[in-house]
Amino acid sequence: MTKPLDILITGGAGQIGQELQTLAWPEPVRLHAPSRAALDLSSVASVEATFGRMSFAAVINAGAYTAVDAAEDDVAAAFAINALGPAALAETTRRAGVPLVQVSTDYVFDGAKPGLYVEDDPVAPLSVYGASKLAGELAARSGNPRSVVLRTAWVVSRRRSNFLRTMLRLAAERSPIRVVNDQQGCPTSARDVAKALQTITLRMIAEPDAPTGVYHFVNAGVATWADLAREILAQSALNGGPVADVLSISSSQFPTRARRPMNSSLATGKLTRDYGLSPCGWPEAVAEIVSELQAEGVGE
Repeated sequence: MTKPLDILITGGAGQIGQELQTLAWPEPVRLHAPSRAALDLSSVASVEATFGRMSFAAVINAGAYTAVDAAEDDVAAAFAINALGPAALAETTRRAGVPLVQVSTDYVFDGAKPGLYVEDDPVAPLSVYGASKLAGELAARSGNPRSVVLRTAWVVSRRRSNFLRTMLRLAAERSPIRVVNDQQGCPTSARDVAKALQTITLRMIAEPDAPTGVYHFVNAGVATWADLAREILAQSALNGGPVADVLSISSSQFPTRARRPMNSSLATGKLTRDYGLSPCGWPEAVAEIVSELQAEGVGE
């Protein structure tokens, strides 16, 4: 009998965590995605207790404090989950001799660079959320030499609350929809992120000398939020779903508590080189999600 490969997934209820659990995994793999109550990332004792109950072949940390604006006034909680959590996981996985794959964000950059950010570009987060996620990156990398940090951005899916689902809901309610058009980034499917995490994790389990460090994964191409909204609604129209006009506005017309990077476009060439992953274009990813949602009757 093949020995089981137990993989711990944190943040199992989130967009990426749920997609990880719907993927087809090799037969020996058993996924474990405890609830937030069962595994509290802000508690070192909770992390250690989880590892005390069973052994894992790898950990994928998709758990995070993701309320970007609320984090500005909830600094301790954001850092407890986004920085202390990865630190505890890194120390525990290092002691166990297993790899850690840490999900991070484009918000570690300030957005001042023109063009695509590469992994070695200087980081300068503008928000508490971004700073806490950067601290988590550093904790993972310094705490476990067998760690990969995977930065992603603008994640959308058919699950949970996200920009894509919001646009479909608003289109069913009114027109036009006002959407920011002076921030640009890379819209990304949570399912595609999950597939990338799966590839990385399985290789790290199989190969002790698998590449480590910081990588970017986003769907190919750059868009503004207004571009993304228009593509979502164009795909909705093709599927007989709600449509609405999109009115471009500036960030100053839609103030938020936390500052966002004006450009958070990420290059993915390093991941292609080291792990052979070549993301599809973001319009293709959006089309797939919208089609699935409207087949389920969402947004009609």
